[in-house]
Amino acid sequence: MKKKILVTRTLSLFPDIEDRLSVWFDVEFSRGGKHAPDHFRDALRGKSGVLLGGGERIDEALLSSLGDSALKAVCIPAAGYNNVDIAALTRAGIIVTNAPGLVDETVADFAWGVLLATARRVKEAEDWLQEGEWKESAGSRFFGIDVYGKTLGIIGMGRIGQGIAKRGFGFNARILYNNRHRLPAETEQACRAEYATRDELLAGSDFVILCLPYTPESHHLIGPSEIKKMKKEAILINVARGGLIDEVALADAIREERLAGASLDVFEQEPTVYEGLLGLPNVLLTPHIAGATEASQHAMARLAADNLVAALGYGPDAGRPPSILNPELLEDPAGKGR
Repeated sequence: MKKKILVTRTLSLFPDIEDRLSVWFDVEFSRGGKHAPDHFRDALRGKSGVLLGGGERIDEALLSSLGDSALKAVCIPAAGYNNVDIAALTRAGIIVTNAPGLVDETVADFAWGVLLATARRVKEAEDWLQEGEWKESAGSRFFGIDVYGKTLGIIGMGRIGQGIAKRGFGFNARILYNNRHRLPAETEQACRAEYATRDELLAGSDFVILCLPYTPESHHLIGPSEIKKMKKEAILINVARGGLIDEVALADAIREERLAGASLDVFEQEPTVYEGLLGLPNVLLTPHIAGATEASQHAMARLAADNLVAALGYGPDAGRPPSILNPELLEDPAGKGR
């Protein structure tokens, strides 16, 4: 008898991935959006694994509510995993995997796209045109900010941050970065990037881009005091995770013209967006699509499927999924739940 698995929000999956999973498993495909917590709990009952594509949260409370669960693997088709409590899953002997490194260049492209669009007020200008307001010259209505030769501050200098920095070469940008650990000199040279303290970066940058993971320590990394340190003409961009920015403080700063603009692809309570951000001038809001190209999403879905097959003991990597987040479980095959 095949093991049962759950695949959530298959709108982002592909027929070949679904076929691959069906070879190994008895699959329940969730064709809708994100599960409500009670529905998600019920859907998990009797499942050995879940491909978690809908952003549903798995934590200690959910695991406790499942009782004596068959769950052995949680596989996420994304690099981020702040919706799962890895410590709780590890204690329960449940393997957790993600899909890192497959959208780095895609997100770096997107970051530059929204940087340019926000700096040049493209959305406002297009809305004005679409609404039939273009009766005469726009004049100074949509005066924006030059990008060439400006200073770009990157907070979080992993693969995505480095990709963004390298794209800055063509704009003759000065690159400042802040990271938990300073990069090796050869990496700094390859990115033409200068290390700066966070305060130095905020004060010196024309554009600030967030590329770091969300953790309890990085919650509201950008709040009222940080915004106060930024240039009045600066633009803030978040292509990382919601919760890094105090959205109330940001909305207030834009409204009071203490910051020139912002572009957010992620939100603290997504898909709910703080209403104070809506309708603000020169604020570009997108629905978590920085990594949304067909090629990159297919690659992540494929890796998540490979992880799930391996985690449940099948395929060429049986027992050793390619991108496991709690490898200590592999070192203790007699661990709880294995």
